[in-house]
Parts: sequence; C-alpha cells; structure tokens
Amino acid sequence: MRRTHSDLAFQIVNYTLISAFTFICLFPFLNTFASAFSDNHAIQSGKVVFFPVGFTLDPMKAVFMDHSIIRALYITVFVTLVGTTAQMMFTILTAYPLSRRDLKYRAQMMNYILITMLFSGGLIPGYLLIKNLGMLNSLYAIIVPGLLSSFNLIVLRTFFQGLPDELREAAVMDGCSNIRYIVTCVVPLSIPAIATLSLFYAVGHWNSYFGPLLFIDNPDLHTLQVKLRAILLLSQHTVNINELTQQNALHLMEESLKSATIVFATVPILLVYPFLQKYFVKGVMIGAVKG
Repeated sequence: MRRTHSDLAFQIVNYTLISAFTFICLFPFLNTFASAFSDNHAIQSGKVVFFPVGFTLDPMKAVFMDHSIIRALYITVFVTLVGTTAQMMFTILTAYPLSRRDLKYRAQMMNYILITMLFSGGLIPGYLLIKNLGMLNSLYAIIVPGLLSSFNLIVLRTFFQGLPDELREAAVMDGCSNIRYIVTCVVPLSIPAIATLSLFYAVGHWNSYFGPLLFIDNPDLHTLQVKLRAILLLSQHTVNINELTQQNALHLMEESLKSATIVFATVPILLVYPFLQKYFVKGVMIGAVKG
C-alpha cells in the first residue's frame, strides 16, 4: 500500500513520542549508573550526565566491603526466591480448581477472593495480626502475608480456563490424578503465564521495603531496600576505612556512594528480565483478553 502524507506524519510523531518517552525512562538510570563510577567532584559540579567522569571504582568497592549490605543482599535473594516459589505454588493450586466448571460454589469462592482484593483490614489490624501470630522480627512476616495475590490468581485462572477440556478428559482416561495432571500437563502448557506472574512476584519482593521496615526491627534481617533507604536518609555511609587506602577513602563521598548502592540494588533484578522476556508479552496478553 502506498503511504500518504498523513500516514508519514503520524509515524514521525509516533516515533518521536516513543523516543522521548524511552529517553525519559532511561535517563535516571543512565545518570545514576554513570554517577556510581564517577568522581564525587564531577558529580557535584554537574558534569556527569550519561557517561562517568573521573572514572573510579572506589564507591563500588566501598559497597562490596560493607558486610551489612552483602548480608542484606543475601536476605533479599532468599526472600525473593522462597517467596516467589511459595506464592506460585499457592496461586497454581488455587487457580486450577477455580478454573474447573464442575467445582461447587465456585462463584461464591471467587466473590470472596474479589472482596479481599477490593477491601483490606488496614495497616494497624494487619500489624496486630502479624504480632499475635508471633512473626514479628522474622522473615515469615514478609513472606506469609502475601502468599496469594487475588489479581494474579484471577489472571492465572483465566489462563487455565483456556486450556482444552479434551486434554483433561484424555488424561483422566489414562488414569491421571488431579495433581499429576497439573504437574505434567497444566504447568508445562502455562509456562508463559507462570513466568510472567513469577516475574511480578519476584520484582515485588525485591523492591519491597515497607513490609520489612514495619515488621522487622532486627538490623541483621533488613533487606536490601531497607538498607538502601537508610543510606539515602542518613546521607552517609559507614565504611571500614581500615580496609581502604587513605587516598581511596578521600574519594568515598556521599553522592557517588548513593549511586553505587542504587546500582548494586538494581542490577541483579534487571538481569532476570532477559531470561523471561520471551514469555512476558505472551503471558500478559493471554490472561488479559479473556473474561
């Protein structure tokens, strides 16, 4: 088809807006990444934009030498892995029965789940509940309360409803139980949706700081985001100067350390996206276009 002038103008405007939006999204990260490897004087003078100025590894060395940050990283990785695995198990085992049309009281169960998504007990009742359950100052307080997401449950249930009924009938005729059918048939066919929801759960755990800040007072159990928040609020960072040379210690200033800590907390979760990118769009669209 021959393109008209209006089509060409639309494409120019469209690509211009997309490029501008992409630049707006990438600029803060690129600037922070460049600041993490720049000299503090260059940062304060406003010379750092997209590329490091006065390249130095001292801020990143300081981050890696701080044992509390490394411990917070291990705790965050543990919470993310365990929390995401537990959440997906509960989501799959709840979404599959609700996707079955022969389940009794299915509509009532879904209404109950929808109520929990629209209304909550509030912050203070939630805190008192965690306290009465004896989960304060433990990692259970940030894993157990979010074991099931109503929204993700509905998305996965909608995905399961799209699976052919003939597949289950053939599996039942072969003597396949419900658990075996889920493991051998449902889960392999639902990899796009499961990968997408796992990414949602993992990013939520990795970026969560309000729950750990509210329920955990023990500094040894603080997650990486809580540690990052403390660094940004205190505007300073405790560094073991004895482990560094005096010359390097002079360069370990406030702004570069902030940027280095942000990069340290951001890069690990960004590395997960390339492995799940091929499932991401497909998983979201399949669960979204059906009612």
